[in-house]
Amino acid sequence: MKTLLAFFVLLQTATTPPAPNPADFPQHRKLTQDVYVWSDVHPSGLYTTNNLIVVTTDGVLVADGQKDAETTKKMVDWIRALSRQPIKVLVIGSEHGDHTGGNASFDATVTVIKSPLPKGKQTTLHMGNTEIQVLDLGRAHTGTDLEVYLPKEKILFASEAYSSHIFPNMRAAVPSEWIQTVRNIRNIDAGTFIPGHGAFEDGPATKVSLAEFEQALQHIVAEATRLYKTGATVEAAVKQANWGPFATWTARDRNEGVAIQRVYDAIDGKLK
Repeated sequence: MKTLLAFFVLLQTATTPPAPNPADFPQHRKLTQDVYVWSDVHPSGLYTTNNLIVVTTDGVLVADGQKDAETTKKMVDWIRALSRQPIKVLVIGSEHGDHTGGNASFDATVTVIKSPLPKGKQTTLHMGNTEIQVLDLGRAHTGTDLEVYLPKEKILFASEAYSSHIFPNMRAAVPSEWIQTVRNIRNIDAGTFIPGHGAFEDGPATKVSLAEFEQALQHIVAEATRLYKTGATVEAAVKQANWGPFATWTARDRNEGVAIQRVYDAIDGKLK
């Protein structure tokens, strides 16, 4: 009960991180001896785009890229300086341009893994002594979302299925399915969850932020559903919506109208 109470207190008092300063990026963070998070500024300038880098004795796996060739090449060059192992695998967790626009900076020999996975909901790779699972945990932001899980290290890269303290962008999402996908992610035995966008925290804080993101999705769907039942148009609903603690989240003004429209479309049976 104390843990639950602490969560809701944090939810109501959390502040939105400031926009990243381009002069401070790109950045990398070492999670384990061979696992890194790479971050650079999103085209909007409002938050970061994050990538997973896994160095093994049989090559390097990268999950997601950056917005353009120049920005992605910075990461590729850094990896080449870090390890003699070549980049062998690129996982496309998100098909959107802010994650794939620079994929030409990867060698043409790189093996690309993207949705749909060839044998269902999971592809397991054994690169040297490292087990890497590419997962399809359900449709989320893009509708073709994939995640990368390191079971030994208990690290999960969620790509755009999870953005930290950013108002959810639902332009290609089925809202109710996205909620279930986040629940599926939270059920993975991981100690660290890496968002596709936004500030990244280590350890237990990542679980709290992921839980907050699920709460945001639930709140948005519930509020948009309430407004739909009043007969409010999308334009009117934007003005009337009560987003509670999520009103201050980054990109709310850009994403709230789209979110309401997607919920309305789902209720009307327009989404498949």
